[in-house]
Amino acid sequence: MKEAEKPRTGNKFCCISKLKVFLLSLSLAYVGKTMSGAYMNSMYTQIEKQFNIPASLVGIINGSFEIGNLLLIAFVSYFGAKLHRPRIIALGCTVLSFGCLLISLPHFLFGRYRIESSISQWENFSVVPLCLVNQSLISLPTEEPSTGCLHTATVIGPFLGFLLASFCAELFVDLESVDAEDITITATDARWVGAWWLGILVCASVNLLAGIPFWFLPKSLVKEGESNESEEKSKKSVVPLQENDKDEAKQTMYEIAKDFIPFLKALFCNPVYMLFICITVLQFSAFNGMISFMPKYLEQQFGKSASDAIFLIGVYNLPVICVGYFFGGLFMKKFKINIYQAANIAFWVSLLEYLLYFAAYWTVCDTSPVAGLTVSYEGIEQVSYAENTLLAGCNRDCDCPLKVWDPVCGNNGITYVSPCLAGCKASGGTGKSVVFENCTCVAATGFSSQNVSAILGQCDGEENCDKMLHYFLVLSLVCSFIFSLAAMPGYMVLIRSLKPEEKSFGVGIHGLASRVFAGIPSPIYFGALIDTTCLKWGSMTCGGEGACRMYDIVTYRWLYLGLPAVLRGVSYIPSALILLILKKKLKSESQILLNAPVEMQDKEQEALK
Repeated sequence: MKEAEKPRTGNKFCCISKLKVFLLSLSLAYVGKTMSGAYMNSMYTQIEKQFNIPASLVGIINGSFEIGNLLLIAFVSYFGAKLHRPRIIALGCTVLSFGCLLISLPHFLFGRYRIESSISQWENFSVVPLCLVNQSLISLPTEEPSTGCLHTATVIGPFLGFLLASFCAELFVDLESVDAEDITITATDARWVGAWWLGILVCASVNLLAGIPFWFLPKSLVKEGESNESEEKSKKSVVPLQENDKDEAKQTMYEIAKDFIPFLKALFCNPVYMLFICITVLQFSAFNGMISFMPKYLEQQFGKSASDAIFLIGVYNLPVICVGYFFGGLFMKKFKINIYQAANIAFWVSLLEYLLYFAAYWTVCDTSPVAGLTVSYEGIEQVSYAENTLLAGCNRDCDCPLKVWDPVCGNNGITYVSPCLAGCKASGGTGKSVVFENCTCVAATGFSSQNVSAILGQCDGEENCDKMLHYFLVLSLVCSFIFSLAAMPGYMVLIRSLKPEEKSFGVGIHGLASRVFAGIPSPIYFGALIDTTCLKWGSMTCGGEGACRMYDIVTYRWLYLGLPAVLRGVSYIPSALILLILKKKLKSESQILLNAPVEMQDKEQEALK
């Protein structure tokens, strides 16, 4: 009796099959890529503040990431299926790693971040411009199974990215050179900048490590369970391809390339595929624009720090998306859903989530009023985009700078743009504990207290802000779960609308279209619209206009929630057309089955699934 044949050592890598090594490495590469993307999306507001740029420019920076993708994605998706995939993946991971290093360079090249303030920073003494009218003395302060693995990795990666971003946003940007005691602002201040560069270095390391195993993997892998005999056959069919001379390699490349245009034409003539691209562009535009500016939305609407906002987004949204992917895929596999049924499930489940989305308009929180911007100096509610409304009778003779954003909170509950604009005539205390006293503008609101004073920072918002934030996050959790249930059926419609030989190229063109028409422009026009709601711009050291410090939160809310609602609403038009086309196609194929011989019916029914 012959001994059982042992597995070939050539198909092992450190006692693990090379196929498993490939899947684990690919999952790590997905984690690194998606972790980097999620981290950058979370940190754009920090970059905006440090370099004093508007949200529209942040959108351009965001979209530029996709420009690099679109230059290569179509060709890589087409040729990558026929060339040495592991080495192409390894090269991609290495390039992404060096790209992350380049992104972090501005922090080291531009020097220390200077907080916009009426108090001079990082000196042994500080000078506070107070209201000098009638004052002679001022007190100065001191200072498939495998495809299931990959979908899970695409959720784990963003989750780790959000956690890393939350941790880094809590650290001050110049943590390596500034003493914590010298910082006079808190993490909830509009001028706070987290250590965004630190997490990028971590992402660069992860991507570099993820690419290493791919350099040592072969061009093709033998499936587990194949006999040695079948392995020998597959080896014979693979080795000659790897040992071709240059002329044969050129001929093979030509043969590969000559079908490019016919494949492209076939995709453009596929109505279901083209309509699905339209849906993706509209839905991805809405999603990408929202996620790019969601940390800023939570900061502005609910008064949260960037660190808390990023952490809450990650915790409330990403785990349920992973669960939704899993159950959506499990449902598809268990009930053997055909393409028409998958399209119906994706349409109605997505529509249910879309209707629930509108409840976000009721999660309203009023932040603290700011004199001259959202209320008058007498405390009357009014919204003003004009700079001259910062002046009033109580501070008109104080000769205050209007460009500086250095907010103080009066003990009447109203925020003032600076101590000088609050009419404060004296100060005491040090660091974060500075108290401004004898503030005439605080008294102008009819505040009865004899001690009309103010402290550093904006006043807290309404007490119901935390409750409304909780409602908003629970709503986003439910919506994320429901929408993710529709993701797998929707992806199935895309895949099954393509012929087997078109799938790799079709998925690549789909990704290219989503980047060109959604990934690049959506953050730009979202950012430009958000900029139109700015009430108070910061100032740069050279005197130019910097990043926005405060927004009209009501208009901001309507634009931020309304634009995605419009984009997603339009996407249901091509969705309905796909259902009509697939229904018509199903009826015609059913008629063919009725007229076909009995032995052909089983094969046709399998093709429909």
